Amino acid sequence: MNRTVLIFAAAFMAMMAGALLYALRMPAEQAADVAAASAKAEMMQQTLDVAEYTEFTLKDLDGEDRRFSEWTGRHRLLNFWATWCAPCRREIPVLKAYQEQQGDDGILVMGIAVDFMEEVKVYAEAAEFNYPILVGEQDAMAVAESSGIEFIAMPFTMVVARDGRYLGAYLGELHDAQLADITNILNRLDAGEITNEEARGAIKLL
Repeated sequence: MNRTVLIFAAAFMAMMAGALLYALRMPAEQAADVAAASAKAEMMQQTLDVAEYTEFTLKDLDGEDRRFSEWTGRHRLLNFWATWCAPCRREIPVLKAYQEQQGDDGILVMGIAVDFMEEVKVYAEAAEFNYPILVGEQDAMAVAESSGIEFIAMPFTMVVARDGRYLGAYLGELHDAQLADITNILNRLDAGEITNEEARGAIKLL
């Protein structure tokens, strides 16, 4: 082995030893942060890889675990809200009227409360929701973030097709005009007039 190779080998070993020493001296909290960031990045990549289908489990107002797949077979609007969110409260009567129009076989609104169960129960008694309400706090936020969109404010609504395929999201308060546009997009998807990709593109433009 010539001298140049030996020098490079020694330098490489020294570099590795330094890196190991630095890692051992790294504060525990910093190491945990690095690990958490790495895990989150890996999870987000897995989400993107399988990206298409939405599945989760949250509790209903009775405290029972409910799987999202229970409602497979209907297009669904996952509306993320909280009792303390003024735009969310304004939006609820609009969503109730929309759900009334859709009936038992049409598009299903699902309220996902990013809030405490006790407060949601009290609010629900007065609101008299005519669509399912699920509650989750941090778990509910994780569902919203699975869309790939940064969850920074409410209300926030995910559009999910009959088979559980995620189509897109609307940021902000929904009004009759946006609901009519979403309905039209989903009806055209059902009729075979547009593909899933085209439906996604149309929802992005709302």
